Amino acid sequence: MAFADNLKTLPGVSHLAALNLIGTGDTVVATIENKPGQAGSLAVYNHLAQLYGAISPEAAKKGLELYAEHTEDARGNPGKHPNIDRLIGLAERGETLKVKQVFAV
Repeated sequence: MAFADNLKTLPGVSHLAALNLIGTGDTVVATIENKPGQAGSLAVYNHLAQLYGAISPEAAKKGLELYAEHTEDARGNPGKHPNIDRLIGLAERGETLKVKQVFAV
């Protein structure tokens, strides 16, 4: 399935303002906001966090499947899709990020 089709199958994220991705030492390493250009990634990362409890290497691999055609584009153009690049790195390095939801007010 294409990324747009995969997005339609994921839970909504209108209740979220953002997700904070937390690395070692409880440091926020990235924030994905609920805004144009990031809302799709917010939905993917939120779904992965709900399924796996964190963005583990296994979750990252599932996320790369969900990003579909964009994953191949990211592999060929490092830096173009930073949220996909992050998943590739987590899967390759065997690292995990915790996720903290920031709720919309």
